[in-house]
Amino acid sequence: MPRIRGASIEEHHEMVWADLAEAMRRLLLERDYDSITMGHIAAETGLARNTLYNYARDKRALVLALARRASRPMLDQVTSIAARSGVPATERMLAIIEAVLETSTDQAAQLMFRPGSGPLVAEVPKGPDSPFHAIVVQVENVVRDGMSSGEFRDVGDVRLTVELLSGAMRAGAERVGRDPAAFEDTVRAAREIILASLARHPA
Repeated sequence: MPRIRGASIEEHHEMVWADLAEAMRRLLLERDYDSITMGHIAAETGLARNTLYNYARDKRALVLALARRASRPMLDQVTSIAARSGVPATERMLAIIEAVLETSTDQAAQLMFRPGSGPLVAEVPKGPDSPFHAIVVQVENVVRDGMSSGEFRDVGDVRLTVELLSGAMRAGAERVGRDPAAFEDTVRAAREIILASLARHPA
């Protein structure tokens, strides 16, 4: 039986998942996503192949599991911020932008945001099945609150607007992934771009 790391089986699993995220990150620095196999991942992590299959049946399942794990802290933060109904929508949006970009510094989340991660991201389901869908819904709610309060203009299609703005956030997350020292400047620029997109225009 493999030796258990950590004080409990739960802690052991958390450590293995962290190792898997780091292994995938290192592999993506060396080769294209499509060329990475479960054998590569097992070897990079130091796991026996049959042990790796206890965590995921194939590479796509592993990527989805890593994406879900990466999205949890972000979802908790964004949900908490969005629920502050007594706080102006503008302030909540500013806080959400910083929270999302801060999460992109986590090694598990960096898999989704690193440059060239397109093929990996394509493995993650879109729409309601996406691990990040609940986060998008929370942001849409804040946009609607801002429209109702008069802080934001009537953007029309809220879902489309948030989808387009998420492109700016992804670019920001990629920038932070490349250069963590650029975090504050990236947060500032993302806030300016997104609030300018939502601001009411003078009559």
